[in-house]
Amino acid sequence: MNTKRVYKNEKAGRAIRESYDALLKMWDIEVKERDLAGRYGTTHVIECGKEGGASLVLFHGVGDDAALMWVYNAKDLAEHFRIFAVDTIGGPGKSVPGDGYDRSFDDVIWIDEILDQLKLEKVYMAGVSNGAYLTQMYMIRRPGRVIRGVSMAGLPVPSSGNSKMRAMKAMMKVFLPEALFPTDKNVRKLIGKMTGSGFRAFTENETVFTHFRQLMTGFNRAAMMNHKVEGFTEEEVLSLENRLLCIAGKKDPFIMPGGTELAGLADRLHLNIVWIGDAGHGINHEKAEEVDHLIIDHLANGEDKAAGSVPE
Repeated sequence: MNTKRVYKNEKAGRAIRESYDALLKMWDIEVKERDLAGRYGTTHVIECGKEGGASLVLFHGVGDDAALMWVYNAKDLAEHFRIFAVDTIGGPGKSVPGDGYDRSFDDVIWIDEILDQLKLEKVYMAGVSNGAYLTQMYMIRRPGRVIRGVSMAGLPVPSSGNSKMRAMKAMMKVFLPEALFPTDKNVRKLIGKMTGSGFRAFTENETVFTHFRQLMTGFNRAAMMNHKVEGFTEEEVLSLENRLLCIAGKKDPFIMPGGTELAGLADRLHLNIVWIGDAGHGINHEKAEEVDHLIIDHLANGEDKAAGSVPE
């Protein structure tokens, strides 16, 4: 499997990049696109927001990109922060894996290089799904560089237990068989399985739906295989107390299979979780305004500054 080829063919890549640009126009704010060269290739970053504001680094999930992930959040967040929305290298978007992107890939080193090149010493950080994991992981591995973080649609759990097996079963239940035959009808059905009452955020905006469908058909998922998801110790999860806010939907098919076990674990590890009853895995799209307010409120309570003034 080719882990450096992000798109299945050039035609698919061209169509996805075109709809990526259409999504950026939907942000309805001035943006600056930057390409940062590093040991693993070139990482694309969308910079926008309040000049001199606190720095907020954003990570998207697997199978999507920064333009799609923050299309309903960027404008509100940009009023309070200087935003740096990252296209995960190996994922869709405009980042380009290089010769160094192989099995030796290290997410911590990759994020170190991004922050160093952006000249950001201390930041706020937020992410969705796999981006939630990246946020948690970096807060644990580099506690001095992240003041506070927000995880959406992804909770930090210890490596012990059956969480990985449960997640794999949930993924198969959600994605199959629709992902194998991504017609318009099946993509709409898949969106319905992943989301709660706010599914129309994906299905009723033609630009958003078109891009989502193109990612389903044109992204080479093998390109993300060099990213390793490692479990945390209970002590590491406990270290996130107060610094990390988790926002999760009670209709999220990747979280809720844990049920009572997950609730007990969260309580024991002192996780700060806000549950949104009718939201699913696309929580920041489905409940954009509510999620934006939660992010701003949590980060505004940080005791230190992130390369700029504390968010207002």
